[in-house]
Amino acid sequence: MQQPLDLYYWPTPNGWKISIALEEMALPYSTHLINIGKGDQFSPDFLKIAPNNRMPAIVDPNGPDGQPISVFESGAILLYLARKTGQFLGTTERDQVAVEEWLMWQMGGLGPMAGQTHHFLKYAPEDIAYAKARYRDETARLYGVLDRRLAENEYLAGDFYSIADISAWGWASLWEGQEQTLEDKPHMARWLKALWERPALRRGRTLHTDLRADRSDTWVQADLFGT
Repeated sequence: MQQPLDLYYWPTPNGWKISIALEEMALPYSTHLINIGKGDQFSPDFLKIAPNNRMPAIVDPNGPDGQPISVFESGAILLYLARKTGQFLGTTERDQVAVEEWLMWQMGGLGPMAGQTHHFLKYAPEDIAYAKARYRDETARLYGVLDRRLAENEYLAGDFYSIADISAWGWASLWEGQEQTLEDKPHMARWLKALWERPALRRGRTLHTDLRADRSDTWVQADLFGT
């Protein structure tokens, strides 16, 4: 029997990527909470695992050649787990290119921009109208990209669910707190709802959700998810 992986986690969109993936892949894991509000990510022990002082991170005791391995950065973790299990990465080289494209789109675009939108709308000590508009507008543009992609494909990489969807869903599910709308994005709305209906995604998304500092970002929007 495989030893459980160690998941270093806090309930944020980046943390959800990995808790959802572990649930979807049916991999056993133990959760180690990294309270980013208290600065746990800067502890010397965590630094050994995650040199960038950011969660999530994992330690896989069943790594390459049977030796333990630590992996940091959510995109790298998703790729590692997909290769390890042979799941959610597609079956052809073209599939894998599409998955990697949309995973990088999330890592380099949607995640950082939506994160900055949250920061300047909710947490910045000063009310900076320019920053709010800049990041809110760029997030809107990215959701337009997402909606157009999903108008032609069931999932981000094509007709199969992948780690690209897992990476993007958590950020996209918080569209309301980013002052966005779904009225003109029916395909994004369809995709959000379809993924929420996956039991494994729900389990990963709700892992320690009671610890979230901002409970206004409700993870179920009554008008969309109907729960």
